[in-house]
Amino acid sequence: MKNPQTLMATAILATLTFITSITGADPLPSWNDGVARQSIIDFVEKVTKEGEPEFIPVPELIAVFDNDGTLWPENPVPFQLAFGLDSLTLQLTSKPEMKNDAFVMAALAGDNTKLLADHYKGLFHILGLTHAGMTTDEFDQRVNAWMKTAKHPRFGQTYDQCIYQPMHEVLAYLRANGFKTFIVSGGGADFMRVWSERVYGIPPEQVVGSRGGVKFEIREGKPVLLKTLEDVFVDDKAGKPVGIHQIIGRRPVMAFGNSDGDKEMLEYTTIGNPHASFGLIVHHTDAEREYAYDANPKSSGKLIEALADAPKRGWTVVRMKDDWKTIFPAK
Repeated sequence: MKNPQTLMATAILATLTFITSITGADPLPSWNDGVARQSIIDFVEKVTKEGEPEFIPVPELIAVFDNDGTLWPENPVPFQLAFGLDSLTLQLTSKPEMKNDAFVMAALAGDNTKLLADHYKGLFHILGLTHAGMTTDEFDQRVNAWMKTAKHPRFGQTYDQCIYQPMHEVLAYLRANGFKTFIVSGGGADFMRVWSERVYGIPPEQVVGSRGGVKFEIREGKPVLLKTLEDVFVDDKAGKPVGIHQIIGRRPVMAFGNSDGDKEMLEYTTIGNPHASFGLIVHHTDAEREYAYDANPKSSGKLIEALADAPKRGWTVVRMKDDWKTIFPAK
């Protein structure tokens, strides 16, 4: 006999399927017809239809998404770095001596190469100056305040409005079909957890990201958590499967990325998986509506090895210029 969770999920899926058949609603309206769009729909249909050979039980319908460059842009710099740079500018008004710091000078000069070199040494230094030493509540308040006012230098929208509409539709489509969606990103988990539920519908407990240490203290009789840069874990490249195992505890059956930093996550999801699996790469090919890059990105998001591996691994490659009718939500 099926458990109640499976029965409920089956009933919900049947209802959604019936509604779609009646209304003719397109689950991915911002996608052009083509191989990329169809590959997503074909996979979802074959693994959610009970009785089919490749059916996957609801608890194991796990989909993981990179964030920067996959769900929203990462140019001219990753958005968390933009937050860090804005925070740094504010700190310099009260601590002008910080300008003597080599990494601070690189940040102010826009020298992303120096910041990202040596396993992001400069970036973590800047994030340490602007993130560590405060409570988690103070950090949440700063991120929220920044999100309300800071705007992308090219698109003129607040950063949380610069999300990819086609990928937002994929998130909704997967959840409507019983999938549990996770962010697995090199970005800071604390930074993303502030807004991920509001922006993507992904609750904070389903965000896997880079993280530093946290210390518990009692301040003025109240418990607080203090952010530190001790025991830093970088959720990028080989760190992504490790983060998935440690935080999610289940192997994904769908993985979405855009760079070589996502290659290991795609491999972990699709090579030797006991279930049917799916990998997708967002290739930035639209300089007019967004950006065009792969081997030579402006900041992060290099895509060489994963793109070369895509044909032999069976990964779907989304070419932004050709596959997406629109990039961002309508204003």
